[in-house]
Amino acid sequence: MSQRRRRSLALLTSGVLALPLLAGCGAGDDEGGPAAAGQDIATTAREKVADGGVLRWAVDGLPDTLNAFQADAGTTTNRIAGAVLPHLFVLDAKGRPVANPDYLEKAEVVEREPKQVVLYKLNQQAVWSDGREIGAPDFVAQWRALNGKDSAYWTARNAGYDRIEKIERGKTDLEVRVTFAKPYADWRSLFSPLYPKQVMGTPDAFNEGARGALKVTAGPFALGAIDKKAGTAALTRNPRWWGRPAKLDTLLLTAVARADRPAALASGKLDMAEIDRAGAERIALARRDAAGKSGPGAGGAPAHGPGAALTPAQATLSWAIAFGADEDKAAAEQETRTKHVESVKRYADEQTALRRFSVRKSLEPAYTQLAMNGSSGPLADERVRRAVARALDRQALAELVLKPLGLPAKPVGSHLALAGQQAYADNSGALGGQDTNAAQALLTDAGWRRGGKITEPVGAKAGPESAPEDDGKTPSGPGTGNDGLYIVGQDDGANGEQEAAPAPGAAGSGDTDAAERTSPVLAPAPFAAGQSASLLAQAAAVGTADGAADDAADDDGKSTAREGDGADPAKASQPPAEQATRTSGAMLAKDGKPLTLRFVVPAGPGSESLRTVGERIAQMLKKVGVATETTKVADDSFFKDHVASGQYDLALYSWPTTAFPATDARPIFAKPEPAADGSLLVEQNYTRVGTDHIDQLFDQALGELDEQQSRELMRKADARIWAAAGSIPLYQRPELVAVKPGVVNAGAFGLGAPRYQDIGWKKAASAKDKAKK
Repeated sequence: MSQRRRRSLALLTSGVLALPLLAGCGAGDDEGGPAAAGQDIATTAREKVADGGVLRWAVDGLPDTLNAFQADAGTTTNRIAGAVLPHLFVLDAKGRPVANPDYLEKAEVVEREPKQVVLYKLNQQAVWSDGREIGAPDFVAQWRALNGKDSAYWTARNAGYDRIEKIERGKTDLEVRVTFAKPYADWRSLFSPLYPKQVMGTPDAFNEGARGALKVTAGPFALGAIDKKAGTAALTRNPRWWGRPAKLDTLLLTAVARADRPAALASGKLDMAEIDRAGAERIALARRDAAGKSGPGAGGAPAHGPGAALTPAQATLSWAIAFGADEDKAAAEQETRTKHVESVKRYADEQTALRRFSVRKSLEPAYTQLAMNGSSGPLADERVRRAVARALDRQALAELVLKPLGLPAKPVGSHLALAGQQAYADNSGALGGQDTNAAQALLTDAGWRRGGKITEPVGAKAGPESAPEDDGKTPSGPGTGNDGLYIVGQDDGANGEQEAAPAPGAAGSGDTDAAERTSPVLAPAPFAAGQSASLLAQAAAVGTADGAADDAADDDGKSTAREGDGADPAKASQPPAEQATRTSGAMLAKDGKPLTLRFVVPAGPGSESLRTVGERIAQMLKKVGVATETTKVADDSFFKDHVASGQYDLALYSWPTTAFPATDARPIFAKPEPAADGSLLVEQNYTRVGTDHIDQLFDQALGELDEQQSRELMRKADARIWAAAGSIPLYQRPELVAVKPGVVNAGAFGLGAPRYQDIGWKKAASAKDKAKK
């Protein structure tokens, strides 16, 4: 179980066009309903796509390895594999696996008893780039490398391959028979990608042979030069390809950080790039300015971007300093003004270039969830987790992120699939929708009361005491993305009135409304794969709740004298008064502890969407008496040091969904098991919430060869996952892709998989076509 690893999100999102569904796919075609959003790829018939040309496509970075089965394989690894290696099954526009006729004539289960046997009939034209036929030796080599029996292979996962008993040649060289020791419902997930035996045949070849090069390939493209200095990987048309030839001469994967993509698009370095909300807004503003004949920004600098918020008073002050008597200040200000003018011009030039681009939109095969750490603290009680879930208005949260983008804003109803995928069904009813009264009743039943006495020192919380309040890796202060802790529900009347007078030397209690101190709501933006990079900078910082309360106390004159403030020495010698008894006021408390949950969010520029959603969730929880302590942490430590290590109560992050949930989702929801040292083996279940029944349903689904029955078992498992309330799916993640005019069969792929050979540039309209118009 510990060897199972989550399939990369890029396995799905690296694609473009999907193959059509084959006839006779079964009675389950309508399962899962329609996709929430379709592909937006400018679908164009091949005869209308020009032959030749180069397309520059942004990637986050060059691959650390070209072996997709190694632990450090990333999104670029999978994108390259999708274009240059066999994939026996690909995903259609609804995320459903269909046989790829470029490699398969047929693949089916031919025997179920006494053992499952799958027969693959290969396309007789399918060959590797060295001229050798694709066949059983490649299947055998991959199975032996990935079945987990030889530890010399440094594999990242072996799910499915560990169930195979043997692989044989069929009646001809074009047939491969795979016999399973245990039934495997997700057999279609295997051998995609399929590597040549030269890569899989020995541990040395597997571990090192395909890290920087793929000498043998079998796709519409071949791997060309990888230029680390330029940050590019070239995929060139494969001359040995037997299918429809690639339309492009070269597909140039270009590493560009997400924050730099608008500038790279404007300069011509990129033709297509996934962008965040900020980049999409820049393109929308550029197109709006181009369409406007008058108004702000017409004929000059845009009415947005650098300096757009500069007031006349600020401009006058800058001019006065730049031409003032203080030569040092004048020189520094003149340099600042020169840089400002350059940045304004650069921005204006970029906006002019961005007018040509459009943004294609869909929804990714991934969803954002609220995770609750059920291993300790208040959330170890299922009633508290269920109360938190019932306090959430998931529709409002989906609208907060998706509605401004013009995308369908419907909450995700499954942990295991998305609308359109065959395993999808809305099972959220197993937990129940938003209901404040129900949430409050659950909390009361768990023993949490409003107005309860607080006996712990100020700042103590109900969560695990060992948790750090800040990882210390992110500088604090305005503009750094780490504005310190902010506690919703404390020091704002939530702790009630003190029942005894303040002791001499203690600060008075402030009564500032929390709404006045809430962080500004930022524009939502996608939280990219690997919880990755972004564009917008953090909004202005706000003070911590304790600081605000102290200021309020000082302002209203209720604060008593402090040490060093001229207090009477005689009073200082008096014995200390007993500590004032506090109450939780409108918030909840139990056993002398307030119900305060640590909410960990990433601090970097690109996580604005998560911080916005987090703020809204905190407000929703406050209504039922649950306080939240939000801690912003460095992006590189968010997952590793907080989520994976269990140092959180609440967290927001995303999971991909695949066409094979029985295999791929099991590690995420498997019940944690105790290790020999007393720790928990959680696989990828970072909420630490699971049950034996959920595990049993996964196991049953994985071994059920009746596909509809297997999916029904998955739906039952999902209902149980909802009821356990370890994680709450919120919304499907938005996908925004900027494309240059003329790019066709590419863009926002949605749930679909690639058909790289159809990507290209649209043919220019002929004189005859123009005449028809």
